[in-house]
Amino acid sequence: MTTASAAPFIVHSATLIADGTVSTDGWVAVSDGIISEVGIGTGWHSRFPDATPTVVDAGGAYLSPGFIDIHCHGGGGRSFGDDVDGIRTALAVHRAAGTTRSVLSLVTAPVDELITQLGVIADLAAADATILGSHLEGPFLDPGHKGAHDPALLRAPDSDTVARLIDAARGTLRQVTLAPELPGGLDAIRQLADAGVTAAIGHTDADVDQARHAFDAGAGILTHAFNAMNGLHHRAPGPVAAATSSESVVLELINDGVHVHPEVVRIAFAAAPGRIALVTDAMAAAGSDDGVYRLGTLDVTVTDGVARLSDGSSIAGSTLTLDAALRRAVTEVGISLADAVSALTATPARAIGRGADLGRIAAGYAADLVLLDADLSVTAVWAAGERLR
Repeated sequence: MTTASAAPFIVHSATLIADGTVSTDGWVAVSDGIISEVGIGTGWHSRFPDATPTVVDAGGAYLSPGFIDIHCHGGGGRSFGDDVDGIRTALAVHRAAGTTRSVLSLVTAPVDELITQLGVIADLAAADATILGSHLEGPFLDPGHKGAHDPALLRAPDSDTVARLIDAARGTLRQVTLAPELPGGLDAIRQLADAGVTAAIGHTDADVDQARHAFDAGAGILTHAFNAMNGLHHRAPGPVAAATSSESVVLELINDGVHVHPEVVRIAFAAAPGRIALVTDAMAAAGSDDGVYRLGTLDVTVTDGVARLSDGSSIAGSTLTLDAALRRAVTEVGISLADAVSALTATPARAIGRGADLGRIAAGYAADLVLLDADLSVTAVWAAGERLR
């Protein structure tokens, strides 16, 4: 997607959700895919004196920054490890639900296969700015916390393999989830950080001290907090405690009512204010029907919208979209609307180093916008100034 030809437009009479506040009668002016000005009241009338912009009357609806999903595997029956058509099919499901920028997550696979998949995503990212790059969830994971990953393909990291994966992505590898206690784990974190890639701690047997060492080495994300790791026990606090006490670390949460209890979601928001990123971890069944699917090399059965490995051993991603995660956060967990929106926008942008141009309704930021009705259902979506819905 390019932005140079995006026509100017104005959204007015909106309830703006911006920078931790909610303001009525707001307006946003957009030119060339970038937010040019934000205001309150009727000042929008005098903007673009030399052009005739499209004018959208929000009628008091909520206007949020576009949602950013830094951990998503697919949707619409397809996965991000598929071919280009499959990737676009999966993205369409999430774009309609308000996700305007996506990091495409890949599950554990043979290294040569991952290298091919990283190259496909790199090509797509070069042509479409809404694709932020890739996330490798595996193969450097603890077999005892494998979740929905093929144990036969798991391995400890080594510098040569890490370098091959970084090179294959051609500057588009955004995040790598790994278990830091594996041999070479801390060295891999440092190698990733030196390459500008965010290391994420997940699928791990690390205790609190091992997790702290990982964060000190440069890891910046806790992958789907509470899942596929040691829990928050009062005598063995584990990675979650290490993450909440590390001010530079963002904690992912899958707020689908299955992966994490609403009360635990509330605790996480309270323990790490401004550092929760709501993610979907969605697999191919998102936006599709119950049935049998594939996640990497494994069979997944989806029943009543819940994805599990067909052998029943583990949850296998989700069928979540970020608009549903937002509604749950506000109506079930009791998170304020402003804080919940930040967890979908500014916080994930910051987690992958894009906080300077994504995730806010502010002049100079990408014109990624979502209109939401009173029930927080998506009614309109713009990405880089282009209307998608």
